[in-house]
Amino acid sequence: MKKISLSIVALFVVIGMALSGCGSNGNDKNKSVGDQTNHTITGIDPGSGIMKATDKVIKDYNLNDWKVQSGSEATMTASLDKAIKNKKPIIITGWTPHWMFSKYDLKYLKDPKGVYGKNEEIHTVINKNFAKKDPNATKFLDQFTWSPEDMGKVMLDIQNGKSEQNAAKAWIKANQDKVKQWTNGVNKVNGKTIKLAYVSWASEIASTNVVAEVLRDLGYKVNLEQLGAGQMFAGLAKGSDDAIVAAWLPSTHADYMNEFKNKLTDLGPNLKGTKLGLVVPKYMKINSIEDLKTK
Repeated sequence: MKKISLSIVALFVVIGMALSGCGSNGNDKNKSVGDQTNHTITGIDPGSGIMKATDKVIKDYNLNDWKVQSGSEATMTASLDKAIKNKKPIIITGWTPHWMFSKYDLKYLKDPKGVYGKNEEIHTVINKNFAKKDPNATKFLDQFTWSPEDMGKVMLDIQNGKSEQNAAKAWIKANQDKVKQWTNGVNKVNGKTIKLAYVSWASEIASTNVVAEVLRDLGYKVNLEQLGAGQMFAGLAKGSDDAIVAAWLPSTHADYMNEFKNKLTDLGPNLKGTKLGLVVPKYMKINSIEDLKTK
């Protein structure tokens, strides 16, 4: 009986060890990355540029058994957080600058076919009549430019619990030299109204709130409107909004810029050095989109 009991105990130990090791770091050698992730890429807003590019990735890389799950930036980052806490595999549509690269150890998958294109820029765009309506605010918007590191600081402060407005104010207080460059030759006003639109992305929440706070310091009454990307460009073209600092070009928002180009004025980039692509935790043993193909 003692030998049988010891054998049973040993059996349970072996089973326990096997179960504890199975998929513990999202890299079960007996399963493909597709099997581990249910052949799903976790994405953001349907219709956004990065989602359209990812649909093209599926086609160009012959990932016929994969699907792109749309949602929002918030649902995507929540899924990422859950996966990383459990050290599970996940593939997301990612971009920089974004706070998640400061919080987690992530990497882009190589894109040998170049589907996601070259690095993008974020542009400031105004309604075509706004420069004549308010040349003073237009001068400030035209002079607004900052770095991915600047934006990342504001995004991370917001993610860590600061309100959007307070995070913007803190950055402005710590970066007065840069703010003085933006406002050089710009006059103070007394309660003039300006309407800024933006999409609900961490990057655009950061930039739009910083711009809004500087405008308020100049004496403007600033109204912010959070919209979907298509609504944002349509409202800007119609004149219900005056300006955005949230146009990702030449790819992400290209369709909207082309659709409304006769009603908009592009003031040029306010941030350079962005990147789009598929992103995974560094603990995943894949390095290229090619690695997603079913063997």
